[in-house]
Amino acid sequence: MAGSKCIALIAHDQKKDAMAEFARRNEATLASWNIVATGTTGGRVLDAAPSLKVTRLKSGPLGGDQQIGALIATGEIDMLIFFIDPLTPLPHDVDVKALTRLAVLYDIPMALNESTAERLIKTLNH
Repeated sequence: MAGSKCIALIAHDQKKDAMAEFARRNEATLASWNIVATGTTGGRVLDAAPSLKVTRLKSGPLGGDQQIGALIATGEIDMLIFFIDPLTPLPHDVDVKALTRLAVLYDIPMALNESTAERLIKTLNH
């Protein structure tokens, strides 16, 4: 990933369809970026937008959130798009909080819903 821009994509189970559709709609813009994603989300993104360069990490509950957090801490992630489902209780909620904390701490752009992601993605070509 060295030398090129990288976006992390994560989506809770009830938001994976929305993330796949987001990637499909924005495939042309995302094509010039490296993408890292948690396991299942990455698979869904690749199915919807096969031209994208996606590195799939572990599933979120199995450590994928923490892998992305480590990449943020080492400066390898330039933007985080994380479609959160606020209506479903999550057993790994502490991991989610840690990840969003790191994005704030390292001052990278972060979208937690589709509306913000759509606005943020428009800034990539500028």
